[in-house]
Amino acid sequence: MLPLLRPVFLLPALLILPFVAKAWGFFAHERINRLAVFSLPPEMLVLFKPNLEYLAAQATAPDKRRYLLPAEGARHYIDLDRYGRPPYAELPRGWREAVEKYTEDSLQRNGVLPWHLERMMYRLTRCFMEGNTAAILKTAAELGHYIGDAYVPLHACSNHNGQYTGQHGIHGLWESRLPELFADGQYDYWTGKAAYIPAPRGHFWQVVLESAVAADSVLHIEKTLSMHFPSDQRYAYEPRNGLLVRNYSTAYAAAYHGRLNGMVERRFRGAVHSVASCWYTAWVNAGQPSLAKLAQPGFQEETQRELRQLDSLWKHGKIIGRPH
Repeated sequence: MLPLLRPVFLLPALLILPFVAKAWGFFAHERINRLAVFSLPPEMLVLFKPNLEYLAAQATAPDKRRYLLPAEGARHYIDLDRYGRPPYAELPRGWREAVEKYTEDSLQRNGVLPWHLERMMYRLTRCFMEGNTAAILKTAAELGHYIGDAYVPLHACSNHNGQYTGQHGIHGLWESRLPELFADGQYDYWTGKAAYIPAPRGHFWQVVLESAVAADSVLHIEKTLSMHFPSDQRYAYEPRNGLLVRNYSTAYAAAYHGRLNGMVERRFRGAVHSVASCWYTAWVNAGQPSLAKLAQPGFQEETQRELRQLDSLWKHGKIIGRPH
């Protein structure tokens, strides 16, 4: 808890700090990867379970790279509403066809999430074929991050933070505040065994299309709630990472969570199952190589050092491109 006695001159600065969310929230991204491991078959668990902590920690690396690499941001979203109306049939699902029609600059501006998911799947399949332990686990963990992003409705909508409708902050409310408050004790985490995905491209596009359709409800429900909820009870100040931050109150979050009628849990569960199924599919497509011999004792030390370096750079950086 934050000590009550602080120098008075610090309070005004602390009270204006907003709550900053990072995609599903670091909490949710880490948990999605962690839970996905337990849906894998024993032949994959032999490598993935001993490296459970790394798979969870590496799940946040793509968000941290948004503070370092200009090209990273577009990989986390796609503004499908820029391409007409659902099901956006005129938007080519293949990357080359999409570039020919819209140019690469235009696609990058509106986000490239489903195409990047295809690239990551291909990369993971190659990693399994080559038998590189570090590459397998790093790529699998980061693929899990991008899949998690695809399940967030506001990652498929240009009004991604309610900036066009006077709902600034809804991004963090939906994907970070709600899971952190209600995932423990309320969500059913068992999603069943990983399933083979015969057409990954179709799967990824189905996920982002569902997210795009759900985005209207995410925005409309919060807008309606805000008009009927006492304005002086919508926000609260709470200690976070040693600072006092302004955040949506627990009461407001609970009311919103209830009106969403299980949407956050459904998308969370879908992400868990999809991550496990994509890992499994890449392994099967690689020929189901034996993973038992890939558990290298020195792997953790090297990768933990890389994670610490990235974390240090992220903490001192500024997000490049579109903020959440």
